[in-house]
Amino acid sequence: MIKRTSQDIRRLNRFEVLRRVYAGPGAMSRQDIAAATGLSFATVANLTAELLEAGVLAEAGHEDSSGGRPRARLAVNAERGALIGVDIAETSVHAELFDLALEVRHSVERPLPPGDVRPSDVVDVLAGCVEELLSSSGTPRERVLGAGVSVPGMVEREGGVSSFSPYWSWHEVPLRALLDARLGLPLWLDNPLRASTVAELWFGAGREVDDLVVLTLRAGVGAGIAIDGQLYRGFTNSAGEWGHTCLALDGRLCTCGNRGCVEAYVSTRGIAQTWRELAPGDERATGADDAATVAALARAAAEQDPTAAAVIDRTGRYLGAAVANLVNLLNPRVLVLGNQVVDLLGERLLTATYEAVTRHALPLPHRAAALRRSAVPHNAVTRGAATLALEGFLNDREVFGPVSRMRQPRERRDGRRNASVDAES
Repeated sequence: MIKRTSQDIRRLNRFEVLRRVYAGPGAMSRQDIAAATGLSFATVANLTAELLEAGVLAEAGHEDSSGGRPRARLAVNAERGALIGVDIAETSVHAELFDLALEVRHSVERPLPPGDVRPSDVVDVLAGCVEELLSSSGTPRERVLGAGVSVPGMVEREGGVSSFSPYWSWHEVPLRALLDARLGLPLWLDNPLRASTVAELWFGAGREVDDLVVLTLRAGVGAGIAIDGQLYRGFTNSAGEWGHTCLALDGRLCTCGNRGCVEAYVSTRGIAQTWRELAPGDERATGADDAATVAALARAAAEQDPTAAAVIDRTGRYLGAAVANLVNLLNPRVLVLGNQVVDLLGERLLTATYEAVTRHALPLPHRAAALRRSAVPHNAVTRGAATLALEGFLNDREVFGPVSRMRQPRERRDGRRNASVDAES
């Protein structure tokens, strides 16, 4: 059982309060927040006072009560500052500027050089994206509360080190230190799996359930895992490398160097290869850009091309078998499929996937699991990266000060107190 400090519990409760305000249909009273979180009114009042003092929340009018003073309604103060979310992908860097309400204000995307990209290439392109965001929006650098950066592969989060990249010859690259020298902003680094999962926890399926798995399907493939409403990172922050679990013994060569990995079959690269196998000589399947090839596949399927339809169906069978392993292993309430592959191949892929999950998963965990397409607005990775920066800001002791001496056990969303935790709220 994880032992949490009083600071940990207060941080988690602060996140929970703010998440519910983000999720609400509009401004919320403290009573509304207490009902939505299952926290006591005293705890909510204490935490919202902190958030109001820090300028994260602001009063947005009052509502009539059945007696006594009208209740103040609270909303996120969008003008408190700006956040930046960055998605470093295989061929490009996509960066977005958000206000504190996590509404996109400006976006920019720049290509990376072809071939084996060097860390200095990424730093140059990313720094250029940030400068363009700030200049085009007229945002002073000092108004940026933080920048979250999603880096493909394994990331040592505390030190901001890219330990391994599946795309480039990177090992133990001190990326945060390199970026800090250029940007001069508070930085938080993680990978697309964690970024997408954080986006779901704050803005998607994680608002409704505590146990979910978020599948990232693009040039890289992986699974972000949330247990009891919290991101599961594993001992070395490398949990979720589901894309590099074995789907076919002695199968296709994967970018990681092994054979038969899930990623070799359901990534953009793997789908393009399946098309070439089923349609040798079809020029549409031989593009150098795998994402463009998958987009061409989607267009061909929409035009009733039987081979294109067969490629999507086969990909769904591969994906469904791999998803069934997650259902059996983790017993999640929801599995969320998102990112590029799902956006391109849509409902046909999801239908084929669900049919395969039904065949391969055990009945009991299968009945409990719902398979959903991501509903996070816009780019889930950049939004999640910006949310990581928001979480970092909410952890800033200079902003929120020392832990209050009021003792309050952390409470679950269903209103039951967690007996294993008895510490300050």
